[in-house]
Amino acid sequence: MYRSIIKTMVLAGSALLIAISLVYFPEPAVDAAISGLKLWWNIVFPSLLPFFIISELLIGFGTVTFIGVLLEPIMRPIFKVPGVGAFVFAMGMCSGFPAGAKITARLYEEKKISKTEAERLASFTNFSNPLFMFGAVAVGFFHRSSLGLIFALSHYIGNVCVGLIMRFYKRHEHASMPDNRIQAGRIAVAFRRMHRERVNNKRPIGQMLGDAVQSSMSTLLMVGGFIILFSVFNKLLDEIGGMTLIAAAFSHGLHWMGMSPELGEAIVPGLFEITVGAQRISETGAPLPEAVAATAFILGFGGFSIQAQVASILSQAKLSAKPFFAGRLLHGVFSALSAGVLYRWLAVSEASGARTLAVTGPVLSEWPAAAPEMVRIGSLMTLIALVGYILFKARRYLKEVER
Repeated sequence: MYRSIIKTMVLAGSALLIAISLVYFPEPAVDAAISGLKLWWNIVFPSLLPFFIISELLIGFGTVTFIGVLLEPIMRPIFKVPGVGAFVFAMGMCSGFPAGAKITARLYEEKKISKTEAERLASFTNFSNPLFMFGAVAVGFFHRSSLGLIFALSHYIGNVCVGLIMRFYKRHEHASMPDNRIQAGRIAVAFRRMHRERVNNKRPIGQMLGDAVQSSMSTLLMVGGFIILFSVFNKLLDEIGGMTLIAAAFSHGLHWMGMSPELGEAIVPGLFEITVGAQRISETGAPLPEAVAATAFILGFGGFSIQAQVASILSQAKLSAKPFFAGRLLHGVFSALSAGVLYRWLAVSEASGARTLAVTGPVLSEWPAAAPEMVRIGSLMTLIALVGYILFKARRYLKEVER
């Protein structure tokens, strides 16, 4: 009883403090909201929308079932999830946050995985976008394209480690029936199941496409709201001095661990928004191995903004977000440790003339020059998609009124 009262007082007090801060610091709050809106409008929306729509169609056409049957012997013994988990893992790697959670929730709603398997799967199938790690972080912030491979490898290794640990999450609870009975002709069985699922889906292709667009747009509008909200919250916390207090605590902890204390002031913003955190870490002047490990940590942790997005998606499907939160913390730790090891193993280009990793191509090396054009195209794509979504919703509404 008392715990519930204290929780109510804390939540009400926090909301009241934010409201007062908005009134007291209106200009910084508006600037932060505009910054978050630009990030969503120019980059997040156009980069995630195609993946969301395609994943919805692949589920509807039975392609995910086909992949699940083929990869069941791999995913089940390693991660204790059905074979369809490989599809979620691959789509999460390609598209970035929060695609893994979105597709996981969709598969759970389609009853292709159990609740425990969905919660387990969501904990290790959410990734940072690879283009963001290679282009924005390695090239744009650190100006060392060779670091892109370290960030990506440590990020993927960290999530695999999370998956290996999370296989023990609720291990005694009921799981979906494995396909160990299929010994031969697995490809033929996969084709038959894919065809059966497509036939059983009575929706015409036009309706499936419309439903995919509507579901994807709704999710991305929610994501945009969280990005703007946490951009404002991050700025207000900085204005009232909260960031300084938290950063001081982190700096003491880093000093105790033998690392550069100045990283504390950069890591704290990264706990809320990974882009800001990665940029500030690159500007601290800390030793490069420590800066790489700190950046790998916040890339794995994801930031509270992304965690709130994923929690909202999972809660809508009535899935617990606790395994995901635990997975983010573990992912950050494993990614930082992996980055430290990889940095020592791989030669990183330095001013002293050390060897340079041959991981760059013309696309990555020209990232800064191509960024304005990508932003312009992304903005245009967002505008066209929103207009189409409004027309689509208006058409559906008029049809329902006519009936």
